[in-house]
Amino acid sequence: MSNERTIAIPPGAEAGLPASRKSSYRPEVQGLRALAVLMVVTYHVWLGRVSGGVDIFLLISAFLMTLSFTRKVDSGKPLRLLSHWLHLLKRLLPAVVVVVLGVLVGTWAILPQSRWPDILDQAWASLLYRQNWLLADSAVDYYAQNHSGASPLQHFWSLSIQGQVFLLWPLVFAGAALLRRLLRRWTSVGDRLVNYRALLAAAFGAIFVASLVYSIDQTAGNQAYAYFDTRARLWEFALGSLLALALPFLKPGKILRVALGWAGLAAMLSCGLLLTVDRSFPGFIALWPTLAAAAIIVAGRSGSRFGVDRFLTWKPLVALGDNSYALYLWHWPLLVLALAGAGITSPNLLQGLCIVAASIVLAVLTTRFVEKPLRDWHWPERRAWRTAVVIVACGALLAGPVSVWQSQLLAEEAAAASQPKELTPGAAALAPENAGRPTPDAKIIPAPAAMKNEWADIDGLCADGNVPSDPLLQGCLQNSRPDAVSKRIVVLGDSHAQQYMAALGPIAKSHGWEVITLLKGNCRFGGESPDRDAECNAFNKASAQYVLDHHPGAVFTVASLTLKDAPFETEVPQYLEGIKPFTDAGMEVVGIRDNPRFGINMPECVQKNGPDAPQCNVPLQESLAGSSPLEAYRGKVAGLHLMDMSDFICAGGTCPAVVGNVYVYKDDNHLTKTYVQTMIPMFEQSLLESTGWK
Repeated sequence: MSNERTIAIPPGAEAGLPASRKSSYRPEVQGLRALAVLMVVTYHVWLGRVSGGVDIFLLISAFLMTLSFTRKVDSGKPLRLLSHWLHLLKRLLPAVVVVVLGVLVGTWAILPQSRWPDILDQAWASLLYRQNWLLADSAVDYYAQNHSGASPLQHFWSLSIQGQVFLLWPLVFAGAALLRRLLRRWTSVGDRLVNYRALLAAAFGAIFVASLVYSIDQTAGNQAYAYFDTRARLWEFALGSLLALALPFLKPGKILRVALGWAGLAAMLSCGLLLTVDRSFPGFIALWPTLAAAAIIVAGRSGSRFGVDRFLTWKPLVALGDNSYALYLWHWPLLVLALAGAGITSPNLLQGLCIVAASIVLAVLTTRFVEKPLRDWHWPERRAWRTAVVIVACGALLAGPVSVWQSQLLAEEAAAASQPKELTPGAAALAPENAGRPTPDAKIIPAPAAMKNEWADIDGLCADGNVPSDPLLQGCLQNSRPDAVSKRIVVLGDSHAQQYMAALGPIAKSHGWEVITLLKGNCRFGGESPDRDAECNAFNKASAQYVLDHHPGAVFTVASLTLKDAPFETEVPQYLEGIKPFTDAGMEVVGIRDNPRFGINMPECVQKNGPDAPQCNVPLQESLAGSSPLEAYRGKVAGLHLMDMSDFICAGGTCPAVVGNVYVYKDDNHLTKTYVQTMIPMFEQSLLESTGWK
């Protein structure tokens, strides 16, 4: 999903200028802003790729802000930073609150309950301008193609970055002004040697270089985090400021202006189509759209009928630029909610046009009745407290409903968790002794608000002699070491191995076993195979060497591999080749059968359709292989013990989403911690019977 978050700041808002100040108004920049938001909307709705539009908006916002502040300093006007910040928030925040409130209504009406807690958290993050850090810490996949599963608020990340820069940049302007004043006082030199613009150029030049170097490094090493990292984006703002400072000295001729304008426009529009940028932003690749926009700005008013400014100053385009902030705010939530409501993953041409049209209508209404009245509402400067009252009122208007809703979800979670355990037997309902017993009437657990906490717990990082020497294994985790260790077990594999720690962990503690985990997402353990990527093969090789070096008593693995589509379940590539070095060294290996994967989010299916709906109870033959792949291993490797818990996951020819009033899955393929805990007695019996352990 190229969910670029272009924040198209209202005209003049990024600089804190009165809208009536026509002398500095640049209609071609408004047209440029309109094209950028159209790029973002088009790519989001139909193409699913990064367009570079967000980077253009970051540059434009800093460009206009720098023009405003340098004019103030040059004219000797006070900067009044507090007044500037309050004035800016008064313009930006009301539209944010209106859109977020609209999103909350849509969330309640359309989205399943398990998604509500994250969206409420993001509502707070959007209000407080820290959405980018929340998404970075959550490792959101910004390029996922299924927009219907995305958050309708995650596009606020760039507004958060801009809000942070709108706080930082004025401090740079004020610091440079103070430094100039001090240098004048201390050195007795004239303005020629203590030039305000030169000081700003030095400051923004340093920010540009430092941030770009950091961005390139972080994008190469951790792109998913760098995408939302303010520090990796500062260079784009700095480039806009440097452009504003250099513009008076850039005076190309008419022909060059025409060439620059059209070349910049071509580069800007082609960025997302010609470059494979999805996993490269915001590194050096982002120079393409930002320099393209810079070329258009330098071209400016060409004075030629062939100049690109004739197109950019086209009245409908400029009018769209006037509404671009609200259009950006509305288009993504409408897209996500429409897709979720229709049950589709992407719109066709007609559906997309309807979404865009609705977004434009809401944008015009928001600009006309929310943004513009407050933008034109001027109080005397000494009545800044009244502006603060408007800001606080806007915040309270959103904070109230969010707080009440979150409190209600917590109460429901507590009520579900406090039910007697006999009402929520989970996997025990499938035990032979309970066959035929009706499931009691009770709330399904875990409550939707608790679903994000349903990963199996592991006590902490590996300690003492369990610490790996290989940096690939730095995520090594272990359960607390018992006072007397009777057996050491190493768990290898991916998240499907981790989920069984909800059963293996408590069982190990009761038997005095020490458990160490070496896990990597989407990396099933086995010997080296072309079916795995290089990182997974390297991780598995390092994990295998760790096991051989530490020589535990046993290794726990997942020994089959389920798929969403036919054949639904296969052997793990090179599984026997991967475990044979362990058994040859005298270690035992436990291989458990994998659980099903589905094409839908199972708890969301229940929340939409009910636990008895056919689509939430998938036929067994569409979930697992008719004959367990584990049978292909049996008897081939001495010391390999096989476990199959599928009878406590699927029963009666179906693999249901809910068993014994407990959600079996937390998403489309991972078992909930709560459900695995209900499997503990059966899991322990199977483990001890298959291994002969005591």
